[in-house]
Amino acid sequence: MEQKYQDYSELTNALKSTCKLLNLDRNSQLHQDVTSICDYLANPNFQIAVFGPFNHGKSTLLNAMLGNRTLPIDLIPTTGAAITVKYGTTIRTRIMLVDGTEIYRSGTEVLQQFAVLDGNRQMRKDVASVEVFCPHPFLERGIEFIDLPGTNDREAQDNLVKDRLLGTDLVIQLLDARKLMTLGERENLRDWLLDRNIKTVIFVANFLNLLEPEEQKQVQNRLLFVAESFRADLPPGFSNLYRVDALPALRARLKGDVALANSSGLAAFETALQNLVGILQQNSGTVRLPRVENVSSQLQTLLVDKIYKCYQEIKTFDDKENARIEIKQKAQNLIYQGFKTSIYELENWLSLPNLLAKYQADIAVALAENNLQSWQTGTFKKDLTELQNSVIKWLYQAYDFFKSERPEDLKIPFPNAPQLTLPEKQTNLNPNDLSEPGSLAVGGGIGWLLGGPVGAAVVGSISYLLNKNLQKQDEQSTKDSYNQQVAKICIAAAENYLSRFSSQGLSILAEYEQKAAKVIYFEATKEPVEITQQREDLQKLQNEFNQLLAELKKANISTKYQPYQDKPKSANPQPLKQQVYTPPKENTPRNTQTKVEPPRQQVYTPPPPPPNPAEVEAKFRNWELDQEIAQIKANMKSPGTNQKPQNPPIKQVEIDKIARAYKILGLQPTASFAEVKQAYKILVKKWHPDLFVNQPQMQKQAQEKMRLINDAYNILAEL
Repeated sequence: MEQKYQDYSELTNALKSTCKLLNLDRNSQLHQDVTSICDYLANPNFQIAVFGPFNHGKSTLLNAMLGNRTLPIDLIPTTGAAITVKYGTTIRTRIMLVDGTEIYRSGTEVLQQFAVLDGNRQMRKDVASVEVFCPHPFLERGIEFIDLPGTNDREAQDNLVKDRLLGTDLVIQLLDARKLMTLGERENLRDWLLDRNIKTVIFVANFLNLLEPEEQKQVQNRLLFVAESFRADLPPGFSNLYRVDALPALRARLKGDVALANSSGLAAFETALQNLVGILQQNSGTVRLPRVENVSSQLQTLLVDKIYKCYQEIKTFDDKENARIEIKQKAQNLIYQGFKTSIYELENWLSLPNLLAKYQADIAVALAENNLQSWQTGTFKKDLTELQNSVIKWLYQAYDFFKSERPEDLKIPFPNAPQLTLPEKQTNLNPNDLSEPGSLAVGGGIGWLLGGPVGAAVVGSISYLLNKNLQKQDEQSTKDSYNQQVAKICIAAAENYLSRFSSQGLSILAEYEQKAAKVIYFEATKEPVEITQQREDLQKLQNEFNQLLAELKKANISTKYQPYQDKPKSANPQPLKQQVYTPPKENTPRNTQTKVEPPRQQVYTPPPPPPNPAEVEAKFRNWELDQEIAQIKANMKSPGTNQKPQNPPIKQVEIDKIARAYKILGLQPTASFAEVKQAYKILVKKWHPDLFVNQPQMQKQAQEKMRLINDAYNILAEL
């Protein structure tokens, strides 16, 4: 039997560990069952419990089998503790109290003090265990008898009996032949024995000798029916029903009357019991393991429930966190696209060739008219501010989402105004001689750069020189008039001014991009301590569950569950892949500052040409990004809610509005929102007012058309 104890030690450890991890109430039935099973598996001896209601003669039967009055007996319920009878060389008693005190006495008289019910028929609460040692040859084989308190008397006694039954190898259920199988006995047989896989049970009928012969026959038939209806797990050839008249049997043993012992049924019962125990001892696993299966099944169910609950709580957190990350990821990508586009537009605008093409003539004229500061404030600064704000807008969008680092404003200063050195005027200049190419006659009198015919002539020369591509002619040419010389100085100063502005602006923009990387970035927030703890708890629960299953498998105990697969050790969930804005490296080639021959343009031009379709597309895309980001912000206010609230019934007026909206966009009422969006996009490109800047009448018509288109889109977008 010692070998069996070693085999089951890891199983008992797994059961105890599981019980502790589940934090079971120590007073709960399952906790008590686990304790009983573990004690049961740890005990190498074969335990036989005598079980039945009070006054059925349990102690009397045991005393008869032991051959003396070892155990206390009386006409009222006496046994107030589970008394374990073990082998010993002399009769002695050991009492263990709850506080750890150990009481050793010769004989069994001390049982009257500690192991019987008090005057109120209550068990002593300070007694932990009671053991009686007896020199009986049957006990010397590693057998233990357990005299249990009577049932159906007190709840505390019933609980004690129920706990001890789970840890016994063989149960002797004592029946009173005068009242066979009462309702309480049937319930105990089902609830305390059968339902807990305790099926090594034999019935012993007592008090049959007190009945008349005719009654004995009737009771015998009823006893056979009881025995046949209970499927005991006993070896073949053994009956599960015996008759023993306990009190006559005890008297026969005390007197040494062999004939009386035989007639009482005691001798036949003892012979059968010794043979039965001999077989069951050799196959103790078939007796004990079904009890383990029943208890472990309950533990597994609780573990699975707790694992599932823990997993669901973690999954709920992970789902919300991943949804939040997904929203921020989408916002990051959208902001990145918008920022990249605005940076490209500003870079393109800052490139020297584009600046020269767009502004050189205007700056040269402003210089000629001594009006650079006013032009710079009114036109140049307005264009730059619009582009700068477009860039900054995306970074503030990023900060609004991610709160990573507050963005700085983008500030590109203007260079100092050029200092013009004018050539000396010829003294014989004829102020009325304005016939040179590009000169303009604007009135009488002699003017200077600030106005008059000379100023106008210089402005005209600027336009002429730029349009005729004569700027690169020899600046010292004697053929150049004074006006042309001044015009060339203004043109060169304008180019120098724009070159300095371009170089400085691109440098500032490159540095700003580097800083932007810290703004258009979000980092997953640190996981709450309680979630991290839950992950650790989940891992412990799964490990404990797997360990329990492994030990059950070693013991050949079946289970309906499969082990949990290994989970990643990382406490944090894998975040969604992020696309982080990365600005160009410092050595990335940009627009060079090499002077490029700029295209020429007229100084006095008509209103700006309408934007090409690409510009309209860019504006529309920016509008789309703004709309999408606004929607993401709305979603972030209520993460995890993907379903829209139910709308109230639509009134007829609203139905008519919706029908008109579909008609304006040229769609059927069954069109999807993607189709609505596409139709809107096409119509915007067709009727954008900027496309008709040179056609006032058409522009007015386009504005009205766009109002209708926008109203239609807004109505359908709210559906």
